[in-house]
Amino acid sequence: MKLGISSYAFGWAVSESRFTPDALLDFAVAHGVPVIQFGDHLPLHTLPAAELDAFAARARAASVEIEVGARGLTSEHLATQLAVCRRLGARLLRFVIDARGHEPGVDEVAGVIREALPALEKAGVTLGIENHDRFPCATLRRLMDDVASEHVGICLDTANSLGAGEGIHEVLMHLAPVCVNLHVKDFAIARLPYLMGFTVTGRCLGEGMLPLGEVLETVAPHGRCGTVVVETWPPPEADMAATLEKETDWAVRSVRVLRAALENLTTSTTIA
Repeated sequence: MKLGISSYAFGWAVSESRFTPDALLDFAVAHGVPVIQFGDHLPLHTLPAAELDAFAARARAASVEIEVGARGLTSEHLATQLAVCRRLGARLLRFVIDARGHEPGVDEVAGVIREALPALEKAGVTLGIENHDRFPCATLRRLMDDVASEHVGICLDTANSLGAGEGIHEVLMHLAPVCVNLHVKDFAIARLPYLMGFTVTGRCLGEGMLPLGEVLETVAPHGRCGTVVVETWPPPEADMAATLEKETDWAVRSVRVLRAALENLTTSTTIA
């Protein structure tokens, strides 16, 4: 499994329009990260073709792989994003099913995916459906089993399913066998001071509740997950400058932690 960094490790910078595709590539090159993944908040399909071509050439020259991300699964949008993948040489297309005003049922989702299978196969692209807040993991697993294609799997996010009331062990039980891409995102859950309720807060990788080693050891043996990508949820600081500084620091330190965990996984597997 290859180490990657997502544009969602720089969510605050993107929201402030202070982050570009080139900035993500620059970070990857500077820190020896071989894979970059774009989220739907930094859409590539809106860029001119010449700009995409130049970016793809720069990434190839730096030996950095590109993965594409999108939100709102429809046949039309999937076709648009697949065209971007072909242009950039991307082998993974990560999709969040829902978008504002668009929450299709599971049968509709299955239909869209089946319709796209010939194009995915021809392009050599794997579609990774991300576990998000609405569909339980068991439903997503049934969807994967129903579609049953080597070009479709789950983009397994280690924190998103908390929004569906599901913890990481339940997520792994259902989705590890069909995981084609892994988002490692650390978090902490704390009881509110008045004791009635909890908060979920992002943490730098390795400093929260995520059992990173266990996650990697559970996903890896199934042999489908090609990339493991850092994402973060840094809480804001008093001002944006401090928030952006923390965000970058978390990205650097999270990459370091993930690299060590992947090296340890490789060593453990080799010894075994």
